[in-house]
Amino acid sequence: MKLGFFTMPIHPIDKDWRTSLREDREAFILADQLGFTEGYVGEHATDKAENITSCMVFIASLIDATKTMKLGTGTINMPNNHPAAVAANIAMLDHMLDGRFIFGISPGGLLSDAEAFGNLDADRNAMFLEAINFVLEIWKREPPYGLEGKYWKVNIEKQAMPEIGQGFLPKPLQRPHPPIVVTAVAPFSKGITEAAARGWDPISANFLMPEWVKSHWPKYVEGCERAGRKADPANWRVAKSIFVADDDKTAKAYATDPNGPYRFYYSQLYTKLKKGRLELFKTRRDQPDSEVTLDGICDDLIIYGSPDKVADEILKFRDKVGDFGTLLYAGKDWLDPALGKRSMTLLAEKVLPKVNAAIKLGRP
Repeated sequence: MKLGFFTMPIHPIDKDWRTSLREDREAFILADQLGFTEGYVGEHATDKAENITSCMVFIASLIDATKTMKLGTGTINMPNNHPAAVAANIAMLDHMLDGRFIFGISPGGLLSDAEAFGNLDADRNAMFLEAINFVLEIWKREPPYGLEGKYWKVNIEKQAMPEIGQGFLPKPLQRPHPPIVVTAVAPFSKGITEAAARGWDPISANFLMPEWVKSHWPKYVEGCERAGRKADPANWRVAKSIFVADDDKTAKAYATDPNGPYRFYYSQLYTKLKKGRLELFKTRRDQPDSEVTLDGICDDLIIYGSPDKVADEILKFRDKVGDFGTLLYAGKDWLDPALGKRSMTLLAEKVLPKVNAAIKLGRP
């Protein structure tokens, strides 16, 4: 099992923006130093808590600060961006990272973003599909491109001057394109099947109950079989909320603190997902809404403890959902920076070796 990092950071809304951005960068730099293999960052334009507005800009700030870790958009919310702009900017970012880049995409889940960008009442899944198809076609084609869809048009004909290089949209370093991943947040996600059929790979979100994370693997297999490709667990990334401390008492106090970052993280998501997506926090589809509580969500979704306890909990989680290739540590606000950094360090240096040793000995 490999270790990665994924953050859609949720910070206290009164926290200084400069401080939260600096700490988010520090988390990626530390992850790189600890040997995390990849790191993803989300983006939202209209949220004081989830306050990274552009994952591309954020990643660009890490180009020289990280050395080996691949950096990924987690995700570009495609309906909120013109596909020509995405194609050009991602191509440049891939070159700046010397190919150390993974292209994460989605329709976007924050409805206030959708309202701000004027697509609240649109079919955002259709917009997403048209946008990514345009991006991939732009990277395949030469001017004038000649792309016209329901939502966008990309053509450079009147102002093309090929003799001086004007009128060309850039292509990425990795050809035909960087690796593409999609974040799955729905139980039995049909999106995973369609993505797998196109050669893309899934990330299962850290706010899904294990029952729904488990449902993603068969959907991935279905898509791979349709495309005639092998469904390799090594390509499945699973995000998880984890806190590791030197002892169980410290870990429990921090992870369960009513005013701490872990409970705050899920209180924010619980409030947002009450409006139509509460199923993500249910353990069965016929579970009444009234049974879904913040206490239950935190108990089921947060792994915390000493390195030994956390290693055992990760293995139990893996037993439940199945084999997967990369565990993505879900970033949280650093209420206590020392404890936040220590958690990542212990996970990389103490927990992961224990987990991999157990797997090597034959634990399913």
